[in-house]
Amino acid sequence: MAVDMNLLKELREKTQAGIADCKKALEACGNDMAKAVDYLREKGLSTAVKKSGRIASEGVVESYIHGNGRIGVLIEVNCETDFVARNAVFKQFVKDMAMQIAASQPLYIAKEDVPQEALDREANVLKAQALNEGKPEKVVEKIVQGRMSKYYEDFCLLEQSFVKEPDLKVKDVLTQTIAKLNENIKIRRFVRYEMGEGLEKKEENFAEEVQKQLKG
Repeated sequence: MAVDMNLLKELREKTQAGIADCKKALEACGNDMAKAVDYLREKGLSTAVKKSGRIASEGVVESYIHGNGRIGVLIEVNCETDFVARNAVFKQFVKDMAMQIAASQPLYIAKEDVPQEALDREANVLKAQALNEGKPEKVVEKIVQGRMSKYYEDFCLLEQSFVKEPDLKVKDVLTQTIAKLNENIKIRRFVRYEMGEGLEKKEENFAEEVQKQLKG
């Protein structure tokens, strides 16, 4: 199978592995990007992935306010050195992540952060949905697994489509930034506020209001 040159370029940027190694990985994996990344990792050829195990204790806390003060985000992103923390590429990445959180409302950073209780509850709901749709019992578990992927994409930051480039996931942008800066980068924590969230909004009863005005 001929190697897709666009995929070759993307794989090179994502893993920082050599061109020849990237070409070999894509050939071996039939131009499947995810499998090619795993192939390079297994061979110990993905330098960007190697960097992800290093300690990141520097970084910044960034704030982002959107919509005339209606949505606010605080995010902490860590890197290895103060030098990179001041780098324009790193700063832009942090700002992009804050905007991503404001726009896409994730609840967690990674799949691993989702509590098992939340996963079990979602799986039970999806199973009930599939059965109510008349799906055969023997295929329900596969259907649930497939739909759980959508759950991760909705609520886990790293699994979401990047708002500025929807063809990329946030985790791809993170890997690319690690490769560019030659340092490990970790999104450590975030909090998102939305005006009025969690408050009961007062509902006016129009008929009662009219009656009050008539009596007045």
